[in-house]
Amino acid sequence: MKEKAYRFLLCVSVVLGSLSVASSTTAPLEQVRLTVDEIITILRDGQLESTAKREKISAVVRQKFDFRAMSQSTLSTNWRKASSVEQQRFVALFSELLEETYLRRIDAYSDEEVSYVQEAVRDKRAVVDTIIRSKTADIPVSYKLVLRSDGWRVYDVVVEEISLISNFRSSYREIVQKEGISGLLAKMEEKIRELRNPVNVEGAK
Repeated sequence: MKEKAYRFLLCVSVVLGSLSVASSTTAPLEQVRLTVDEIITILRDGQLESTAKREKISAVVRQKFDFRAMSQSTLSTNWRKASSVEQQRFVALFSELLEETYLRRIDAYSDEEVSYVQEAVRDKRAVVDTIIRSKTADIPVSYKLVLRSDGWRVYDVVVEEISLISNFRSSYREIVQKEGISGLLAKMEEKIRELRNPVNVEGAK
């Protein structure tokens, strides 16, 4: 699970930064390419401490992921069953969970390279296929984007044919069936606390 999580987080880093500087008319693949330059520049900046890198990348994450669309897709039919307050809380927690998980893996970056395979655009949807080349393996990654009024936004990442959204949807559905939306929200809050305070959590076990 840790390796899978790292792979996903590495992939996310590739698709973020440049979306904030490219126009809505820029091709999705080119936006992804620009993203690499910006994120890799941040990660390789020896003048920046880990905290500063986290803050810079965090700002990009908050701007360019379509967390509401991701949240709706993740909860699927349970989204309509949730109250408006629960929906808002889920979006906030889901975005926070993804961000915290990602930021904890920043230091694991070790000069992986990215190759761009192809893009497919249909109306306001696009898929950009890439390959992350590490020292030990080539990891196929596809980014699904949707065109909004302010540009392309990511709504799913597929790593080695495993969809981020589908993976969350499956596990969250089971929790909702057993404990309801309130139980899911509580578990998400607990997970975020674990990510923020790993030492305290381990010490409590």
